[in-house]
Amino acid sequence: MLYHLYEMNHAVITPLRAAVNTSRFFLEQDWNPFRYTYPGKVAAAALEVFDRATKRYEKPSFGIESIDLPGYRASVTEEVTLSLPFADLLHFKREPDPTAKQHNEPTVLLVAPLSGHYATLLRGTVEALLPDHDVYITDWRDARDVPLAAGRFDLDDYIDYVIEFIQKLCTDVHVIAVCQPGPAVVAATAMMASRDDPSTPSSVTLMGSPIDTRMNPTQPNELAMSKPLAWFKRNVITSVPFPNPGMRRSVYPGFLQLTGFMTMNLDRHLRAHQKFFPDLVSGDGDSAQAHRRFYNEYLAVMDLTAEYYLQTIDVVFQQHALPEGRMLHRGCKVDTKAIRNTALMTVEGELDDISGIGQTQAAHELFCNVAEHRHADYVQEGAGHYGVFNGSRWRGEIAPRIRDFIDSNRC
Repeated sequence: MLYHLYEMNHAVITPLRAAVNTSRFFLEQDWNPFRYTYPGKVAAAALEVFDRATKRYEKPSFGIESIDLPGYRASVTEEVTLSLPFADLLHFKREPDPTAKQHNEPTVLLVAPLSGHYATLLRGTVEALLPDHDVYITDWRDARDVPLAAGRFDLDDYIDYVIEFIQKLCTDVHVIAVCQPGPAVVAATAMMASRDDPSTPSSVTLMGSPIDTRMNPTQPNELAMSKPLAWFKRNVITSVPFPNPGMRRSVYPGFLQLTGFMTMNLDRHLRAHQKFFPDLVSGDGDSAQAHRRFYNEYLAVMDLTAEYYLQTIDVVFQQHALPEGRMLHRGCKVDTKAIRNTALMTVEGELDDISGIGQTQAAHELFCNVAEHRHADYVQEGAGHYGVFNGSRWRGEIAPRIRDFIDSNRC
């Protein structure tokens, strides 16, 4: 019912938004003298703020068309390497250096989180990796766009997807998991290693991942532990309404997730929006555009299937099944001791308020049969959760360390 009310509210407000945008269109025309007056600027700013506060933000594009390399600018094209019902394996195909005799960049599978935001949140991560790696990413699909006929999708399916994507890339694959997919990537690596799969990753890098949330628990960790699983099922799970392709599918809807994201740092978001209005009025285009870029991404959220969300809460955050050695994948034990030939690097942010210090480092105990010299750990000073995989610290401090780690662990 909650999702239906949300859709109804969106439908009701659509005509008003159309009127607002029509007014903005005429108000912002060069030939309109009212545009250049103070009341005109205030009116235009108010109309844009209303539009942005009431619109539904669609999935952004990666928009990576080229990258700068020594001596030339290489074009980049996106190609779908493998398409599955709930995700695509997306390849960022880089134009080869015309002066190089051979191209042998390490293959990197970037496993994006399936926790509310789209994979495009890792745009900056991809851009920093592209100059030195052949980059692929898991582009997860919004559950409300997947018809019921496609079947269920839970944590076991997620692990199967990761395994299938790795196998598609064949051998000497280096996996980087950002945040939420850490436990699933460790489980996938363990299952592949226990079967002596030749595609088992050469290295795994975990960034701000909830491997063991008992270490320095954060607000989201405490929330997951404070309620029984039945509470989450009763209070945050609903069904997708008509006219979405996934109608009648049980989901944890994106708009509820966004509410949780916003309330964690509500003061900061309120200040950002309060500043946005005077920036528009004063004509500070750079600040206004920076605000638009960030919130176009941040406010674009996706639904998660109910079974995936609930199983993740149960297995990762409540049972702590992976670090305790009790995790199962389709009835088979996830034996991390089987991992012997996969190097491990963990990256954490000093100020991470999503995955606290130590939660990612706990993975090193699970890779106990990997030679000590193939373990690496790095904590970035001054970085929060987002800063671990985006921004200046990511580009200048973290990405070069990951590049060196991958280079030293190639087959």
